[in-house]
Amino acid sequence: MTKLGLIDLQILHLGIKGNGNFNEKDIENSELKRLGVGRILDALASLKDRKLINLNSDGSFFITDLAKHTLWDEQIPTWVRILRLLEIKSCSSETISDFLKKPETKLIDEIEKLRKNQLILMSPLRQESKIIKMYEILPEGIEKIKKIEETGFQNDITEEKKPKIEVFEIIDQIRKEISEEPEFNNKKSIILKLDQIKEKLKI
Repeated sequence: MTKLGLIDLQILHLGIKGNGNFNEKDIENSELKRLGVGRILDALASLKDRKLINLNSDGSFFITDLAKHTLWDEQIPTWVRILRLLEIKSCSSETISDFLKKPETKLIDEIEKLRKNQLILMSPLRQESKIIKMYEILPEGIEKIKKIEETGFQNDITEEKKPKIEVFEIIDQIRKEISEEPEFNNKKSIILKLDQIKEKLKI
């Protein structure tokens, strides 16, 4: 998957907010203006080289399907997109909602699952008179992203654990059947080997 930097993210987000398109005026009216013309031009050129943006006939820009696939493809599970976003920058749930263009209420459960699975960390941050929950990715979350890129993603954060659990259940069933069979030869040896398999699967 194409890796995005913070400036990449901010530029592409302009396009997402503009129904896939943005122009120089959009950049000037955004926080990107503070970067200066040189850095913005370099960032635009880099995005174009990586086929994440392209030019419209009127000189404005549009973001490509490849760019949309990084964070804004509805075929990709929301929790994966949250992890990818947090790999770029720490965010509050409100900011995550803004970048991913999804209602905050539909993100809270996914964020909480990621936190409970120790893939992200929540830290309270005081801003003026209120406390904001800020989320950042943990090393385990980064490893999860790497694994997703290598093997593909599951629809649920914990879904990939199911096959291993099913193997344990099969082993336990075999173990039980062997134990209950009075005439089964080498019973102890086979049970020992099954236990050894279970131990190796736990690693």
